[in-house]
Amino acid sequence: MPTQLDLKRRIRSVRNTQQITRAMKFVAAARLRRAQERALSLRPHAKALEAVVRSAVSRIPEGTHPLLAKREEKRVLLLVVSGERGLCGAFNANVLRRAVEFLRRRPSADEAEVIALGRKGRDALRKQRWTVAAEYVDISARVQSERAAEITRAVLERYQAGEVDAVYIVFNEFKSVLTQVLRLEKLLPIEAPAAQSSAGEVPVDYLYEQPVGELLDRLLPRYVEAQVYRALAESSAAEHAARMTAMDSATRNARELIDKLTLYMNKVRQAAITKEIIEVVSGAAAAG
Repeated sequence: MPTQLDLKRRIRSVRNTQQITRAMKFVAAARLRRAQERALSLRPHAKALEAVVRSAVSRIPEGTHPLLAKREEKRVLLLVVSGERGLCGAFNANVLRRAVEFLRRRPSADEAEVIALGRKGRDALRKQRWTVAAEYVDISARVQSERAAEITRAVLERYQAGEVDAVYIVFNEFKSVLTQVLRLEKLLPIEAPAAQSSAGEVPVDYLYEQPVGELLDRLLPRYVEAQVYRALAESSAAEHAARMTAMDSATRNARELIDKLTLYMNKVRQAAITKEIIEVVSGAAAAG
């Protein structure tokens, strides 16, 4: 049976942990606000750019540009967007589980490669012996367009060189503070509008001044870069939201544990006082 001193030490330890989790919750909340604003501001830009790409692609023959040509998906490249740190609930576990499921279901899983965007994903994929073609860490704390452009250039070079036949990306999309949605999207080759557009959608008829080849050379890489940048921003906001929720839950659990330990310590103290009173009374009765 633990003594009062043991219980006091445990309560002090839990209270110190509670202070840490509360501070981490406030830090995550402050970072979430900025990350959420960035993610929400990128959505209209990505949607508008997607509409322009659909309109342009719908007016040219299939296979006109290398980024539109379809090949048999023997060698697949998967971009896995994870967090830099833990203590965010099942955020990293969910995206890694979805990535591994996708890779294992490929007919040629041995030829699949991954690009780890985040420290936790890189470490986990290395332990599972997947081929990590490239890694980018320290990108979720402050998502920058320059890093997205760097990642996009590396992906486009490998795809245009014929080293991979298709490129996918898996990430957590921010919905709310309590909700993140796993997304697995295909980056390359860029799908035709008929395969992506919703029923009844009428493409906008844009007027283009440049030749088709010159237009696509500038438009399609920019579209892929926008998709990568949006995925990084969405994942960053989702990570901060998951960490804030996890730290809030940990703080509440610590408070409940402190209450239980305090109640138990009071019972132990009361039992000790009662025992001493009984010993005194028994001793007085024996002496009398």
